[in-house]
Amino acid sequence: MKAYIFPGQGSQFPGMGKDLYEQSEEAKKLFEKANEVLGFNIADIMFNGSADDLKQTKVTQPAIFIHSVILAKLANIKPDMVAGHSLGEFSSLVANGVLSFEDGLRLVSKRALAMQAACEANPSAMAAVLGLDDAVVEEACKEVTDEVVVPANFNCPGQLVISGSNEGVAQAGEILKAKGAKRVLPLPVGGAFHSPLMEPAREELKDAIMQTQFSQPSCPVYQNFNAEPSSDVEQIKQNLIAQLTAPVRWTQSVQRMLADGATEFVECGPGKVLQGLVKKIDKEASVSSVEV
Repeated sequence: MKAYIFPGQGSQFPGMGKDLYEQSEEAKKLFEKANEVLGFNIADIMFNGSADDLKQTKVTQPAIFIHSVILAKLANIKPDMVAGHSLGEFSSLVANGVLSFEDGLRLVSKRALAMQAACEANPSAMAAVLGLDDAVVEEACKEVTDEVVVPANFNCPGQLVISGSNEGVAQAGEILKAKGAKRVLPLPVGGAFHSPLMEPAREELKDAIMQTQFSQPSCPVYQNFNAEPSSDVEQIKQNLIAQLTAPVRWTQSVQRMLADGATEFVECGPGKVLQGLVKKIDKEASVSSVEV
């Protein structure tokens, strides 16, 4: 069984998608549609912008979504199951027919801007913790009682990202170093994604999701919120809303897909980050990229 997996923020690169635009009329139309939906020329920024241009909040998430979805459409993928890392969950929901390209892009744009506003309202941070068991990291976060800090991304065994207030992340970092973490690396992100500090963004995205047409999926989506396969439209919506303030359970999602019969993980989008994580979760797993 083929599991198609879709990357999240951080996978962008200058020139992304230009090859797709140049080789296909269908891709050209989708890029033009994206420019129209967003109200600015994102294709030009993707093809010709600098790394800093691509880091703009209004650009990063839509750019990765556009690249991933166009790649999936050009390759005419037929997934048996899908999953996406954080933002990638929206790409996965276009790939299995739940969302249209346009509606998915509108939600991703709304999500990016709402997250940016939440970050500006509450200066906050994220840090990657390397070399400790998940349970040790979870316990360390609980030891910080006067600040917000929570596990945010269960990426693979020995790599967990924490998220919270600047002081909360700093305090947890010191505790984790004392517990034997190999490294605690501050991440170059705008703020505390997948933490309670994203509550204002969750509320805003909830309204947009509830007003968007969701269709019956062609295959289950393994969602970040609970790492369980979902085919029920209402459940998919609720899990997508909850995702912003809850951790990304990527390790658990991959393990569940393997348990449910996944024999190959195909990354669809820019970069190869997820393939690396899958191999760290199960070194015997077969991984590849979508080619067009």
